Amino acid sequence: MDTNSDNFYNIPDHLLIEIFVRVPIPDWVQISCVCKQWASIFRAECLWQFAIARSWPSAVLRKRWPGPIPGGLAKRRYMALYASEHVITLDGEVDELVGHAYLFLKEQLELSNMPPPSSILHGTLIDQFIACGRSRDNAYELASQIWLTVLNNLEENEHTFALLKRLALEGNFFLPYPYSRSDKVLWRVFEKLFTDFRDCFTRVDYYDALAYAKTRFQPIPSTWLGH
Repeated sequence: MDTNSDNFYNIPDHLLIEIFVRVPIPDWVQISCVCKQWASIFRAECLWQFAIARSWPSAVLRKRWPGPIPGGLAKRRYMALYASEHVITLDGEVDELVGHAYLFLKEQLELSNMPPPSSILHGTLIDQFIACGRSRDNAYELASQIWLTVLNNLEENEHTFALLKRLALEGNFFLPYPYSRSDKVLWRVFEKLFTDFRDCFTRVDYYDALAYAKTRFQPIPSTWLGH
């Protein structure tokens, strides 16, 4: 390693943070793997706090709120703020709470071998928004929007197919508004199953799912038909 490289690796952490937050986010994973010093910077709070202050100055102060979904430390907050701005469509708004709700649902569905029933997950989102002062209608719309966003960003693999099939065939529970499942969300579950994952079905499972879809939606789109 030459002298210039040695000098570069001796740059103080606070200057490295100034550099790193100006690098495109997709490159952060590679940067954090360059050396132990840089990896420790990405594990610490300072970089993420600085990144929040630079991208969302009004969100510098950590917010605390009641409800079942916690706010988390600086890295988690950055991920939530980023999701609320770039992943979820909020008409240009940045809402950290919505971002945390998105991360919660995404992790529950993607990382769990047996996630809780959708009614419990939906109810958790509703309770969180209502606990933070949102109206019932707004809580319902936000929860439905988060569900749709998570579903649209699921990877196409066996886990997702099993998850969608389970969500589609869950029994109907009588729950009062806004805790009832959204028809828009259930429609999207069936739509993904019958378009993106049609070849994953056995013939028997396909017709079972189609029969259940027909009990919820009429008419059935022609794109859902045929196995």
